Amino acid sequence: MLNTRIFSIVRKEFVQILRDPRTLALIIVMPIIQLFLLGYAATTDVRNIPMAVLDQNQSSQSRELLDAFRAADYFRIDYYVNSTEEYQKLIESGKIRAALVIPPDYDSQLLDGKAQVLFVLDGSDGSVGATALSTARLIGQSYATKVLEQQMTLRSSSALPAPPLEVRTQVWYNPDFRSAYFMIPGVIGMILSFITTILTATTIVRERERGTIEQLIVTPIRSWELIVGKLLPYVILAFIETFEILIIGHLAFAVPVRGSLLLITLASGLFLMSSLGIGLFASTVANTQQEAMLTVMMFNLPMIFLSGFFFPIQAMPKFLQLVSYAIPLRYYLVVIRALMIKGVGFAAIQSEIISLTIFGVVIMGAAAMRFRKRLD
Repeated sequence: MLNTRIFSIVRKEFVQILRDPRTLALIIVMPIIQLFLLGYAATTDVRNIPMAVLDQNQSSQSRELLDAFRAADYFRIDYYVNSTEEYQKLIESGKIRAALVIPPDYDSQLLDGKAQVLFVLDGSDGSVGATALSTARLIGQSYATKVLEQQMTLRSSSALPAPPLEVRTQVWYNPDFRSAYFMIPGVIGMILSFITTILTATTIVRERERGTIEQLIVTPIRSWELIVGKLLPYVILAFIETFEILIIGHLAFAVPVRGSLLLITLASGLFLMSSLGIGLFASTVANTQQEAMLTVMMFNLPMIFLSGFFFPIQAMPKFLQLVSYAIPLRYYLVVIRALMIKGVGFAAIQSEIISLTIFGVVIMGAAAMRFRKRLD
């Protein structure tokens, strides 16, 4: 009799679960998404670091050095520049993480056994920066050993002179590779994303569950006024939390705020449009708060892993790198880190600002239209 009663309760629960196919689909799909994201995106490997080259020598010896950097698979030469200002702008905009400077007399210095090249590194990401710095030095030492062996063979000498090549290094923005410099700005993006999407979605669904949303509809208030009135408190709270993290991060962790607060506010506001739009869209899909939470997680999970918050995008498979371009958080993290750590101006981040504007307008516009139709 007891087993029969338990079986009846179990059967009843399964019936209720099967009556809600959307929640069931989310429960089944969520682990699959987590599996692929953790399997492919969650990597601590440091590979394909974008790099620029200022080759002032243009000799066969300098090309052999560049081939050594390519063969290591840690660096990807994306740009050839003609001046220090060019690679400085590329580093400020986040298009490259490192620059290799080869002097004009590199080939003759190499023959004399006293060649030097300069390796400039963006140290804003401490974990990637430390690995990239040590790798660049190892590549230089390995290439120097190879050249030394060739010279000894030609000279028929058994003596061990000093290595003919030295890789001098400069680390910009974060020479001590402090992880807080990289993580604290990312936390701002995560909070803006998670808090606004979850609170927006669940609050509106809670109104619907209680039946109070219908009471608001029959009032003279217009649909756009209802949307603005529901979203504005979370915009204010999000900005309060943003500046709260900026202040605490600066005082407790000594994270610099080198850029314009006006630009930080502008970029945060543009990113909020996307986050609020996702939360508003989730509220039109879900009928219960549980569904709203699961729906929001479907958006937030890819954001975490594909935005570059935890793991370097360059080390991910090519397909996931392409998918990451559809993640608004990716652009916001580039902007907030560049503003806080590098202190860049608008010109260095204008492409990311434009992308955030497009995402914000499209997502918020589509979500608002769907929400308004559901109210009607």
